Amino acid sequence: MNEFEIIKRYFQNLTKDNKSSLYLNDDVFFDKSKKIVISVDTYIEGSHFVDFKKPQLVIKKILRSSISDLICKGVKPKYYFIAGSGNSRSFSALNLKKIFKSLYQEQKKYNIYLGGGDTVFSNKLTFTITTVGFSNSIIQRNNAKLDDDIYVTGNLGDSYIGLNILQKKINVKKKLKNYFEQKYYRPTLFFGLLKKLKTIANTSIDISDGLIADLEKLINKQELSYKIYLNEVPISKNLKKLIDLKKIRKVSCVSNGDDYQILFTARPSKYRIIIKLAKSLGIKISKIGKICSPSVNSEFLDEKGKKITLKNKGYRHKF
Repeated sequence: MNEFEIIKRYFQNLTKDNKSSLYLNDDVFFDKSKKIVISVDTYIEGSHFVDFKKPQLVIKKILRSSISDLICKGVKPKYYFIAGSGNSRSFSALNLKKIFKSLYQEQKKYNIYLGGGDTVFSNKLTFTITTVGFSNSIIQRNNAKLDDDIYVTGNLGDSYIGLNILQKKINVKKKLKNYFEQKYYRPTLFFGLLKKLKTIANTSIDISDGLIADLEKLINKQELSYKIYLNEVPISKNLKKLIDLKKIRKVSCVSNGDDYQILFTARPSKYRIIIKLAKSLGIKISKIGKICSPSVNSEFLDEKGKKITLKNKGYRHKF
């Protein structure tokens, strides 16, 4: 079973009398009466990050990945709690100093605060981060409308290449290597869009598992389909260069997740507002597709309009 089958079979019914849990169909808990929003994420060495040779960068990645859950809901993260399991090698004095320094930098950058946490001895290195924000509303999943445009912020695929470089599956020159590794470790979060996202988006999610996988989660309980145009999916100049040099397929780069960009839908009437907003904030926002009637099949189309068949739509935990 995968994680979603486990949730549906064993845990969804435990939340049926608690609307704040959103029936476990979102990445956050939202109590409207108390105006509190909470998310929880766990990261395991070898699964969510390659190794712990650069603890100062790993901790940045997992913190940004965690607060991304609230950002895509249009909610500003305020506090985070961090629990870690590891041994004396992982949590050596030197590593702890590096972790402290990085967390201090992230707190200043995003105006967030450590609320607490826990530490446990283990030979398996893991981190669990709980993020807390406050709001009287969020942008929920499954609120897309027929004929909505589909948008994504930033560029996709750079983090996937960074992971492949760290895993020594791809060899590139030092300049490109540094670029992609930094994109893997330091996801770009668009805090500037926070205040405006609720005014333009009908529904939203952050891209963690992959463009198509997360889009399907976004509309999973709705009788809707989608069309995504590969040529409209934004990539960086460096990724385009690498695709040309190594003949890596663009579709593979943008379908494997770990981007933490915001994927959202909006009414066609919002197009000019969104473009103007992107320009004023200096944020890249790209229209990449459309929400369609359930009478047509969902499609991911290449540059020639031919349907792309994906063997793997994105990352899924299997048990």
